Amino acid sequence: MSNHNLFCALRAAFPADLNAVAVETDDGLQYSWQDLDRATAMVANLLASLELPEGSRIAVQVEKSVEAMVLYLATLRAGCVFLPLNTAYQSAEIDYFIGNAEPAVVVCSSANFGWVSKIAFKAGTRHVFTLNDDRTGSLLDRAAHHSDQNTPVERQADDLAAILYTSGTTGRSKGAMLTHGNLLSNALTLKDYWGWKKNDVLIHALPIFHVHGLFVAIHGALINGSKMVWMSRFEPKRVIARMADATVFMGVPTLYVRMLAEPSLTQQAAKNMRLFIAGSAPLLIETFSEWQTRTGHTILERYGMSETAMLTSNPYRADTRYAKQSERRGGTVGFPLPGVRLRVRGDDGKDMAVGEIGGIQVQGPNVFKGYWRMPEKTAEEFTSDGFFKTGDVGKVDERGYVTIVGRSKDLIISGGYNVYPAEIEGYINDMPGVAESAVVGVSHPDFGEVGVAVVILKSGSALQADAVLGELKAKLANFKIPKKCFVVPELPRNTMGKVQKNLLREQYKGLFTA
Repeated sequence: MSNHNLFCALRAAFPADLNAVAVETDDGLQYSWQDLDRATAMVANLLASLELPEGSRIAVQVEKSVEAMVLYLATLRAGCVFLPLNTAYQSAEIDYFIGNAEPAVVVCSSANFGWVSKIAFKAGTRHVFTLNDDRTGSLLDRAAHHSDQNTPVERQADDLAAILYTSGTTGRSKGAMLTHGNLLSNALTLKDYWGWKKNDVLIHALPIFHVHGLFVAIHGALINGSKMVWMSRFEPKRVIARMADATVFMGVPTLYVRMLAEPSLTQQAAKNMRLFIAGSAPLLIETFSEWQTRTGHTILERYGMSETAMLTSNPYRADTRYAKQSERRGGTVGFPLPGVRLRVRGDDGKDMAVGEIGGIQVQGPNVFKGYWRMPEKTAEEFTSDGFFKTGDVGKVDERGYVTIVGRSKDLIISGGYNVYPAEIEGYINDMPGVAESAVVGVSHPDFGEVGVAVVILKSGSALQADAVLGELKAKLANFKIPKKCFVVPELPRNTMGKVQKNLLREQYKGLFTA
């Protein structure tokens, strides 16, 4: 393939019958493969008409819709760089992302146009369009005047395709730069490893602003020419009802917990399904086992991150090429994917023995190019021999199964979303009357983990715990807001004066699980 634009590979996988249904929405709309081809061409031609600089970023904060997926594909087709933003982000967060990425184009929902456009224009963005989940908005109005024929822009495998912001454990968010080659290699590897079949149908019930829903799910279906049953939001009853028409489902552990609460989830309901995949957060062994009992299916758990897409996976089937990889084991994330090298190292830089815990490092064609405009941080996160230090802590057993046992720097994964305590603590510490704060993650039966804020007040302050949470809700995405806040006289510290978060986690661990 002379043109390494990811769109070309996805388009080449479309079935011969372009009139077949590619996407069916939960409100009964059907999009053919021809529709996707024509719509992406029109939006790509609109972007081309703007005469954007080479490598322009297209920042997108819109609700989930097929048109939002079309915008992503059109961005690739036009040779631009896609920058998805969580729909829950508020003004302070959007201000940072736009200021840091300097996008040439910003696309937002009509409801948010007033405040988003002010931020964008102030930062120097020239074009702000709207796109809504009911097929309206200025982006579609403008695209309708352009041709439905388009030749994808030439791109090399190492050219940038997307930037995904992933918050640091200290300081501001970092933009992980993923190339066309990164994303295509991962899509092709997973197509083979997960045994995608000709007639597979994917239930797509995830958001499309992060790796799981945007790259793993959408690329998985498109690179296989598979139909998607498209759900604007996850509703357990509806997903269970549509299992009869599908074969593959991908979800975060929270979604599986919620489906297990439905009486309609039975072996009969899931009999047509081929594969259930879980990721983005740890899957409790109780959920893994109960799903087996209720449905007769064994969930396939895998491991990835914004900087790398997918890294490891439990096996889809016993395979002679991977002799030891015969079973999906609960509590593990399986094996390094073909082409991925994974090692576990101690703080001294030496490899850990089998079963010993250390920092997980990876290398492979899926590993990102670096952090946007952060060369020093990029250099810091790679070893001298080119391995990326994931920041996750884990171990590899005698059979090669990888288990994630924790995360360095106190990262919280809540409902599949990364929550970084340092970011939240920064906002709390800026509040009048606050002397210091600490945010820790504790177990939660629905979200896996949630944050708990522990706050020390300045002398004379009468700030209440509820007021702290209320002020955070006005500034941050809802998934980042701690579920509980406690005002205390002091925080536990070691002899160096550092807050001992392990003691706080132990103190509050039973808040939601007792």
